[in-house]
Amino acid sequence: MRKVVLPSGEEVPQLGQGTWFMGERAERRTAEADSIRLGVDLGMTLIDTAEMYADGGSEVMLSEALKGIRDKVFLVTKVYPHNASAKGVRAAAERSLKRMNTEVIDLYLLHWRGSVPFEETVRGFEALQQDGLIRHWGVSNLDTEDMEELLDVDGGEHCTVNQILYNPSRRGPEFDLLPFLQDNSIPAMAYSPIEQGRLPKAGALGDVAKKHGVGPFQIALAWAMRDPNVIAIPKMANPEHVQANRAAADITLDADDLAAIDKAFPPPSRKRGLEML
Repeated sequence: MRKVVLPSGEEVPQLGQGTWFMGERAERRTAEADSIRLGVDLGMTLIDTAEMYADGGSEVMLSEALKGIRDKVFLVTKVYPHNASAKGVRAAAERSLKRMNTEVIDLYLLHWRGSVPFEETVRGFEALQQDGLIRHWGVSNLDTEDMEELLDVDGGEHCTVNQILYNPSRRGPEFDLLPFLQDNSIPAMAYSPIEQGRLPKAGALGDVAKKHGVGPFQIALAWAMRDPNVIAIPKMANPEHVQANRAAADITLDADDLAAIDKAFPPPSRKRGLEML
């Protein structure tokens, strides 16, 4: 498994596991937890969740998935913007810790920008870090101007990751955001790297997939991971998805593959506002 280096020097797997829309039904949680555990066994030890997902249900599901393997996992969760005040972020983190039955969050993200000033959120994150409740902090869904503002805040330079919507059909970040992150040694984390299964299976992705003997969504994942500064976190709700996603990490796209994908999904020629799902 290829690794991505965080600003601290710590390495994480380039392919992780997302949990959006997981934990919504209690009767599915054991099967979902088993899939997460399989992914960990296969080297996808970075797991992403949020207090928003299933209103905390995704974090509860992970409490089952992490039993006996917590020390193998790099655990990421996110705080709602309206909970991101200096006091609110501590209360939210404590709730997440309780739901996941863990003592520390490896990476705690601001889910998107809200009305709370960055200064206050960063102050809250830094206090959580000093007290050992979180190891690193970062952000999600912040565009270039937001990132510039964040890095100007006292302590803002400690931002570890920016989690963004990025896949062949959502290439806007390539124009300025991804270069900005790279210049500041901040990895991007791509959520919905297969557009929640809505990317077209025919056309370029299908043609390249046929060439490599894999599926089109695996090509989309390999495409996202062509950039060594991008971590991909597709959803892995069943063993078949887990196995297929893991195989994508071993695919190397050549120049012809990338040219075909560029033709079907042109890179941006101008600034586009950061998209969100």
